[in-house]
Amino acid sequence: MYNHLLLSLVLFMGQTPLQQTGAGTPADAGDPEIIDTTDEPTADVIPRLWQSLDANFAAPQQPQFRSESTVSRTRRYAPAQGQAGVTSTRTPVSTLVTVRGMEENHVMGIGLVTGLAGTGDSGTAARQLLKNLLLTRNINLNLEDLTSKNIAVVRVEAVLPAGIRPGQSIDVRASTIGDCSSLEGGTLAMTELTDISGRYVFATAFGPVTAGGFSASGESASVTRNHVNVGTLPGGGKVEREVPTSIVSEHGYLFLDLRTAHDSLGNVVHVTEAANGMYPGVANASGDGKCIRVKVPADLPESQHAAFAHSILRLEVMSENVARIVINERTGVIVMGGDVRLQPGIITHGSLTVTISESPEVSQPGPLSDGTTEGVSRTDLDVVEEDSALILTKAAGTLQEVVDVLNVLGATPRDMITILQAMSQSGTLLAEIKRM
Repeated sequence: MYNHLLLSLVLFMGQTPLQQTGAGTPADAGDPEIIDTTDEPTADVIPRLWQSLDANFAAPQQPQFRSESTVSRTRRYAPAQGQAGVTSTRTPVSTLVTVRGMEENHVMGIGLVTGLAGTGDSGTAARQLLKNLLLTRNINLNLEDLTSKNIAVVRVEAVLPAGIRPGQSIDVRASTIGDCSSLEGGTLAMTELTDISGRYVFATAFGPVTAGGFSASGESASVTRNHVNVGTLPGGGKVEREVPTSIVSEHGYLFLDLRTAHDSLGNVVHVTEAANGMYPGVANASGDGKCIRVKVPADLPESQHAAFAHSILRLEVMSENVARIVINERTGVIVMGGDVRLQPGIITHGSLTVTISESPEVSQPGPLSDGTTEGVSRTDLDVVEEDSALILTKAAGTLQEVVDVLNVLGATPRDMITILQAMSQSGTLLAEIKRM
């Protein structure tokens, strides 16, 4: 049985064990060894034949690649040392407050963009919206017949400024809500923009969409510039309904609401005192300390209400320097402003970096080994812990001193966010922290 197996293997290689070499015709150097089996015992043929087969059936080469991942720290950028300016400045009232009744209004609608170059939606939502649009023109088609890839369903949004009148143009923004890959070259069909309830139409939008970029792709490569799934229509919207606006309430009051970044009690007091300095006794601070109520003179005609409000908004007051730090953990942005101060303390920080690399390999069995292909996992684990000493931080009374103290730590922005939060909880940092 074993001889029959070897005979089959050799026939598979194109050679026969009974082929003999001639006296004057040696075999080519590149050909497999030809074994003379004449008058030889079977026990001697098998080892020599197996050596010949082993030279032609070499084991496959195993993968030699390895996955790697590293965490590096770039060199710190050292900006020029600046000098902190004055701790408080005179600021116009208009930068600290907003006039109630002058708010912007947002309107929204669902529209259809046509004329795309095969980059539209592939689902049924776009086809259903197209069918509804055709029905308004008394064209009834089956949904299965609408197979175009040149349409996309978009969300259309616009902002109506306070006091805008019907017939005025506004800017519109369109963004895809399906699997459309690009709005480049598309045109927005007539779309109604309504309030949040969807009952009242305040504007309409239509026209060509400006994507602000381009995309091109082939079978094996693609290129995209900017974000092409959102487009704008400059002046593509028209106001259809007026939004009622009045800066003076029905009881004859002008309300000045402090902006979020300046809603301190000091600013309320300063604005109230400035308004009373020009018009004695007309301004009063609200109980919550977030608004100033100004009494409009009863004999002042309505045509002068805007001038009266403007005369108060142009006043300059000594704004309070609020100590506030705004951080964004997603991007690592830290913004400090106002009268930020530090108490003396001790700080130490150390980073822990864990690097894990997975490089699975496939093990192929050798020929005639009756083995199976197996996957072998390879894991490379690297842990680096930074050894940092204790750092004594001195007190800082100005923003420049705060910057000098924090720069001594040498921490990255993301580490600095954690340090600032811990300093605020311990009382070392005298500032309000807001997270974006």
